[in-house]
Amino acid sequence: MSTADTGASYASAGVDIEAGDRAVDLMKEWVKKATRPEVVGGLGGFAGLFDASALKRYERPLLASATDGVGTKVDIARKMGVYDSIGHDLVGMVVDDLVVCGAEPLFMTDYICVGKVYPERVAAIVKGIAEGCVLAGCALVGGETAEHPGLLGADEFDVAGAGTGVVEADRVLGADRIRTGDAVIAMASSGLHSNGYSLVRHVLFDRAGMALDQEVPEFGRTLGEELLEPTKIYSLDCLALTRTTEVHAFSHITGGGLANNLARVVPDGLHATVDRSTWTPGPVFDLVGKAGSVERLELEKTLNMGVGMVAVVPQQSVEVALTTLADRGVDAWVSGEIVERGAHAEAVTLTGDYAS
Repeated sequence: MSTADTGASYASAGVDIEAGDRAVDLMKEWVKKATRPEVVGGLGGFAGLFDASALKRYERPLLASATDGVGTKVDIARKMGVYDSIGHDLVGMVVDDLVVCGAEPLFMTDYICVGKVYPERVAAIVKGIAEGCVLAGCALVGGETAEHPGLLGADEFDVAGAGTGVVEADRVLGADRIRTGDAVIAMASSGLHSNGYSLVRHVLFDRAGMALDQEVPEFGRTLGEELLEPTKIYSLDCLALTRTTEVHAFSHITGGGLANNLARVVPDGLHATVDRSTWTPGPVFDLVGKAGSVERLELEKTLNMGVGMVAVVPQQSVEVALTTLADRGVDAWVSGEIVERGAHAEAVTLTGDYAS
């Protein structure tokens, strides 16, 4: 029989169902570790189940939801052949958006889109997501792996996720709680996190001609290893703050940088001043700036510049907040304050120069 006479099949179209089943088998052990007592059932159902009766302890529970991806950082992971660390990135980008309003992350689902299912690779991605969920205190209740031959190359993939959290209605954090005199506490990032990689890749690879396996003395490791440093997950640290002292607001520093994200929680009539001299951005930020002759303002509106999360607290809470974070291994410092906003002033101003 000629090829033309052979009946078409899903496999001949490029979709390998058996490889998908193998990937599910490999990921099960990791998903089991990312659970909570409220999770009902296991992996393999059409939907993840979460026992909502656990919310009865709330007077008026508000559900919070967030969704995000990892962006072009996945291209670094693909080229490095390292697939588990981006799961931490995915979880961090989602749960740390949830905790900004004071919500406790409850569960996540993921979506992995690949050009071709390599079971071990998919399982490694899910392993990283599950590990991230453990760090965030939430469950991984389900997900989807989609094979898109012809749309993506065999080695290409992308990841996204969605999360759900809960917060008591009268404990929602945000701009309406912020007052004049509040302190702005910065929490150090672990590096670039998962934003600005289009600029980073353009500068370091296209313009500077650097290689992923290139040793960079300032990093003490290769460029690729630095670029794959996982996003720090702050959710449990932020929740610990809300339990130990008064917190008025959080701001997750992602795309748009420190000023733009902090501005999202600064109310009309008030102004946040942030002093750059209170910290030194990591060497990766300096490298990107110098390699691409990128202006400081452009860097600051694209990258986190060493600050991954901000807490706004009343002055009387500063000491307890800093002690709590230090006890949890989080590098944090007072970086600014909330003042009255003058005429025509922006919501956030960065002053001074970074410490050397």
